[in-house]
Amino acid sequence: MKNILITGGAGFIGSNLTRKLVDKGFKVTILDNLSKQIHGETQNSTLYKSIKDIANFIKGDVCNKSDWKKAIRGQDAVIHLAAETGTGQSMYEISRYNEVNILGTSHLLDILSNGNHSIKKIIIASSRSIYGEGKYICEKDGIVYPNERKDSDMEVGKFNPICDKCGESLILCSTDEDSKIHPSSIYGITKQQQEQMILLMGKTLNIPAVALRYQNVYGPGQSLCNPYTGILSIFSTRLLNGNDIDIYEDGEESRDFVFIDDVVSATILALEKDEANHQTFNVGSGLAVTVLQVANALKSLYSSNVKISISGKYRLGDIRHNYADLSKIKNSLGFIPKFDFMSGITSFANWVKTQEIMEDKYDSSIEELKNKGLIK
Repeated sequence: MKNILITGGAGFIGSNLTRKLVDKGFKVTILDNLSKQIHGETQNSTLYKSIKDIANFIKGDVCNKSDWKKAIRGQDAVIHLAAETGTGQSMYEISRYNEVNILGTSHLLDILSNGNHSIKKIIIASSRSIYGEGKYICEKDGIVYPNERKDSDMEVGKFNPICDKCGESLILCSTDEDSKIHPSSIYGITKQQQEQMILLMGKTLNIPAVALRYQNVYGPGQSLCNPYTGILSIFSTRLLNGNDIDIYEDGEESRDFVFIDDVVSATILALEKDEANHQTFNVGSGLAVTVLQVANALKSLYSSNVKISISGKYRLGDIRHNYADLSKIKNSLGFIPKFDFMSGITSFANWVKTQEIMEDKYDSSIEELKNKGLIK
């Protein structure tokens, strides 16, 4: 397989993946609409400029079937990254998230089902958001997957999930691919549907398909102008504008932050290895890092004197914890993350220091969520 189509290839993951594949001798075609939320008003972002001269770039939309037909011609594999990605934003821009993530994916599958093509593999960028809350152990009831936290509990500062059977506190553990799928946002639901459609039709059409459940991806090149996704970028923009950081809940909520180079490596393994065919894999660091740890690390790296406060506010639909069990991808594909959190965040911060300080649009995005009743 030498000809690779990457949808969303001008985005953060896509541009990094494109450069690596080109270095390895692949011919890459990119289908991307250069969303202003990611690439800015001029649509001439650093991300786009990094790939426009090394790949066959098609400005188009996955919601347009004719753009798919044009892009897929002569391709050996599709890496489908194009998606709307803001968890909070998805809760009030429901039509857009469904149109891009689900309808856009259905166009690809419709073409593969009914037209002539040369596709030999499909990789879909899935998400840790499909799990909802992660995996826990209850001393009485064993492994549990708690339901959405109650508004009444969080209102009085009880942020940790409890066992739905006995009401006792839980012990967090890593989430494996066999864990319960119960997304708590429209975004998560659309990623679950994307994954299911790709895997089902891959088997039906006898086209090897792989779903990669990316955790929280970060690193140099990440958009610094998108206030809806990417906590490291959001915090960085606030810190460099001299704006205080308001941390929700108690700051102990955690995520698995995975460095961009590791994500690219895992994606290429999934592309090249037959052992990946028709499988789902977590792609993460395998470690949980709290939001407060992120804020304090960035404050130190930028030598900032802004105030970091813990407000106790919370966002409806947010999960408390989730970090990846990497046993399957390690054993099947030989993937081992190379970047720990401090080395990764240091590399990210050093890159941010070389960039123009972007306008901080976070407050306006939060005001949108408040107006929709999603922040308490």
